[in-house]
Order: sequence, then structure tokens, then C-alpha cells
Amino acid sequence: MKKTHIALLVLVVAAVAVIVSMFGDFSTYETFGTAAQSPGKQFHVIGTLHGDRKVNYDPVTDPNHCDFMVADKSGKVKKVIFNGAKPTDIEKSEQIVMKGTMEGETFRCTQIQMKCPSKYKNDQIAVGNAS
Repeated sequence: MKKTHIALLVLVVAAVAVIVSMFGDFSTYETFGTAAQSPGKQFHVIGTLHGDRKVNYDPVTDPNHCDFMVADKSGKVKKVIFNGAKPTDIEKSEQIVMKGTMEGETFRCTQIQMKCPSKYKNDQIAVGNAS
């Protein structure tokens, strides 16, 4: 191989390494069980509000504390603590995606994303040709 080919190959490998390090936070959705195996490591967990869908939030006592029970996709139920204001309409959400870490039996959440029911779900009309 010529020296230019080797230099070009090294340059391509270095570029790939830089791209992977920049986008290295390729996280998958996990369960509470997987997150419990690696305490302190951040995971994305998908779940739904469990039981009566009650969210404990008292802005007078502590406006930056919200907790609730969530069942993950494997059915395991854990208490989730979110240090922030209660997300609007969390009780109506179909699904919750939480980013955080496990601390003992509690999932300490740093970000919440909710999937709310579609307001168009009951308004769908089938359109077709009747021939």
C-alpha cells in the first residue's frame, strides 16, 4: 500500500471515531429490572401510570418534587421521582418515556416525555370506492 492510502485510511478511521463519540449516547428503551442491574447509569424506560393514576405533587410544599407509580413494559411497578413541576396532563397519557437512574427501589427521573391519546382517534373515517 502506498503511504497516501494508509494516511487516507487512518483519516477515515479517525473521522468514524469522532462521529461515534459525538453520537455515542445511542440508548435503547429498557425496563426497571435492567436499570436496577446498573445503578447510577442513565436509561430510558417506557411505562404507564399504575393503579389509580395518582400523581403526588404539592407545589406549596415543594414545587420541584413530583412522584408517581409506573408499570414498565415488563409489568414491573416502581416509584418514580421527578425533580420538577408535574407534567401537564400526565394522568391522561397513554405512555411515559422517562430518562433517569435507579436508586434502590426508586427510579429517579430527569426527563419525561409523554405520549398522549390522539384527539383524532374517534374521528377517523374510512374512505374508499364502493364498486
